[in-house]
Amino acid sequence: MKSTTAFSLMRVLRAAQYSEQGIRSAWRDEAAFRQEMLLVLLLAPLTLWLPLPRTDTVLLLALMALVLVAELLNSGLEAIVDKVSPDIHVLAAKAKDCGSAAVFIALLTLAGAWLALAGPVLWSRLAPAL
Repeated sequence: MKSTTAFSLMRVLRAAQYSEQGIRSAWRDEAAFRQEMLLVLLLAPLTLWLPLPRTDTVLLLALMALVLVAELLNSGLEAIVDKVSPDIHVLAAKAKDCGSAAVFIALLTLAGAWLALAGPVLWSRLAPAL
């Protein structure tokens, strides 16, 4: 019988492999995920560079992660809906639309928070150069 620690470690390693597969799949198959990942790769370093309060920085980074999480969940939802209901159906459309709306709300939340928290600091850094 395996020890609990070894068993737990193997479970964590397998879970990490499944997560990597999911991220690779989303990157390969989902243009929206690639676009949002590029947005995060642009905004995250900029957010870290700005002299923001630590809580603002953490909040903005968490909202960036939320956008990616919402997109991954939306992609998974769309895949399962397509598998279960390949024909057009009102409930399938509703599920897909709700997933898309979740991503949209996450993006709007990030945009609003970034403009409110980081925008003024960025502007004050850029304004003297203009």
